[in-house]
Amino acid sequence: MARFNTRSTRPAVHSPVTTTGEQTITHEGATGHLRDAKSELFLLAVSNFVGQDAFYEKGGQRDDRYTQLVRKLAIEDPEWTAGLLGWLRGDGNMRTAALVGAAEFTAERLLHEAPGYSRQVIASVLQRADEPGEMLGYWTSKYGRKLPKPVKRGIADAVQRLYTERSLLKYDTDSKGYRFGDVLNLVHAAPDPAKHWQGFLFQHALDRRHGNDDEIPEPLHTLHARDALMKIPADGRRASLGDPNVTDQFADAGMTWEALAGWLQGPMDKAAWEAIIPSMGLMALARNLRNFDQAEVSDAVAARICERFTDPEQVAKSRMFPFRWWAAYKHAPSLRWGHALEQALNHSLANVPRLKGSTLILVDRSPSMFPGYGFSTPNTSDVTLAEQAAVFGSALALRAESPTLVEFGGESKKLTVAKGGSILKHIEAFGQSDGTDIPSAVKRHWFAHDRIVIVTDEQTRPGWLPSNMRPYGGMQETAIDDLVPKTTPVYMWNLAGYKPGAMPSGKSGRHTFGGLTDAAFRLVPLLEAGRDATWPWMTDRASTA
Repeated sequence: MARFNTRSTRPAVHSPVTTTGEQTITHEGATGHLRDAKSELFLLAVSNFVGQDAFYEKGGQRDDRYTQLVRKLAIEDPEWTAGLLGWLRGDGNMRTAALVGAAEFTAERLLHEAPGYSRQVIASVLQRADEPGEMLGYWTSKYGRKLPKPVKRGIADAVQRLYTERSLLKYDTDSKGYRFGDVLNLVHAAPDPAKHWQGFLFQHALDRRHGNDDEIPEPLHTLHARDALMKIPADGRRASLGDPNVTDQFADAGMTWEALAGWLQGPMDKAAWEAIIPSMGLMALARNLRNFDQAEVSDAVAARICERFTDPEQVAKSRMFPFRWWAAYKHAPSLRWGHALEQALNHSLANVPRLKGSTLILVDRSPSMFPGYGFSTPNTSDVTLAEQAAVFGSALALRAESPTLVEFGGESKKLTVAKGGSILKHIEAFGQSDGTDIPSAVKRHWFAHDRIVIVTDEQTRPGWLPSNMRPYGGMQETAIDDLVPKTTPVYMWNLAGYKPGAMPSGKSGRHTFGGLTDAAFRLVPLLEAGRDATWPWMTDRASTA
């Protein structure tokens, strides 16, 4: 009789987030599983908004855990940690965590007098023109005004790449402690030889810092265009919105809607919005739909906005988290944006696979996933972890061949999945539940599905065996890993980055992912095709198992 070559035989595959075999308890008292340092850091990094409290963990505690892990791995495996931090600011789209991580990485390597990596890491996490000043603000507030060479050179590399006329107009403001001129004075960045205008820009930024910017160098065309607009008398600016010769200059002058409001020295009305909308970025458009409706912008202008929302290239370029599109829908008063926002959300979830066979999808709706319990979702306006989980769960369910979609907390219930339905409408159908009991939800709803996906913060209560299944009597905990055969893969999607995991992971059909984008969904078909998965910044993302 065949023992090994059977229909259910699958290759043994591995995923990067790995538990060590050591156990602890979850924040709700179930058996928890400790992860190795790299796995713990990765899950925390992709969910940690620095300085913000989480439901089970104070902001200071999270930040300390994060910096300790970064500093530990900066010495033990600097190449891996450098890759994480660069990816975190890039594809991971996590700004502050990447910046803090790069500073702490550098500080630890300086402490150990370890050469290499630091300059490159500093430069890699600075991706927006205000971030060199942010890095200086963090470093000097914690380590003093003396700047080590790797810090200065890394910032200088970024300055050369990032400083433009438009960024000067947008970010070099009096509200900043370190202005562009201050940064240039401290790091001594040289202009890029390939950018003939940058030397003039650097000198103008220095002059501007000291109030000597009356004369704008000739090559700085954007600054000249802005200066021409500023010369229009204040009492005539609103009337000039009807003049195409004026409004056509807005894009050339790098005008943002905030700058326009200041230029008008008054409220943004219909004419003002319609004049600036063609120059606005996708994120600014999505965040201002309520303002557009209140100003009663025309349907023709609204249609042009919707055309941009439905363009997959523009959505990808915006790098907006999927839940941002849900937030835009939630806050928009009128229905004229709905279909375009649905398409934008779908474009932002392009990595969600169409899974064959049957899939059980469990979405956590417990108190720790919501605000109002001493915790508000950090840096995400009022978009809760529960809503983010609903976005991912709904997208997966609508694309799966045979889905079972369940919301759970202490109790659980199955939700209807309308084939070809709207992700936005499915999100609205979710409710809220007290408590967190993942094993009981698995036990109630798993009927030999081909796979299980759980979107959660992992902090489950213990599951308990029914009395007729307790061979020794008394209370006996049952875990997710006990309930499902190893031949059925379980994918845990961790949204909060807490230390204890709810199940072993890394092999034997148990895998944990993290992050606020859809990128990790690519690993599901990869693992099920019998291929190992590795860290997302590795150039070879998968190797044959």
